[in-house]
Amino acid sequence: MQLFKNNSHLNTWTIEKAKEGDRRAQKAIYDSLSEKMFAVCLRYMGERSAAEDVLQDGFVTLFAKLDTFSGDGSFEGWARKIFVNTALMNLRRNDVLKDTEDVSEARSISSEAPSAVQDLGYKELCAMISSLPPGFRTVFNMYVIEGYAHNEIASALGISEGTSRSQLLRAKAMLQAKILERKK
Repeated sequence: MQLFKNNSHLNTWTIEKAKEGDRRAQKAIYDSLSEKMFAVCLRYMGERSAAEDVLQDGFVTLFAKLDTFSGDGSFEGWARKIFVNTALMNLRRNDVLKDTEDVSEARSISSEAPSAVQDLGYKELCAMISSLPPGFRTVFNMYVIEGYAHNEIASALGISEGTSRSQLLRAKAMLQAKILERKK
């Protein structure tokens, strides 16, 4: 029996064998997901060594919780939540939002940014996101990339919704400044 139906999606048989402890199936899952999940970890952690640690912890958690995957929805989506939560736990442990404050008014974002963004490559934009301060980067990733609502972000990070909104606006403003500076 094949471990994969095709190169991009894990099949049910592989997942079931991994649940039973089959090392080849677990390696197939690791090989299939590690590159994408490393990108998720790197977006949250901002540096390679921290992202590698979170990736390792994420796979330990994934394999420990594999029997909780019900088969409803995408396996990759289920796994992504594990890696995001692992990164968030790491960030909370390091208290990345300790110096943030709830600011009701943040700078507005200029409309010049969209044309400047079109000139950016994916890697350059990812590098700019990674260079944001941890609190800004975390909220930006959760809201813009992962699609969390401010109330969900606030709950996950132990901050107020106002702080989440403020961090997002500040992250956007900082990214805009970096993009416009690059354009000069």
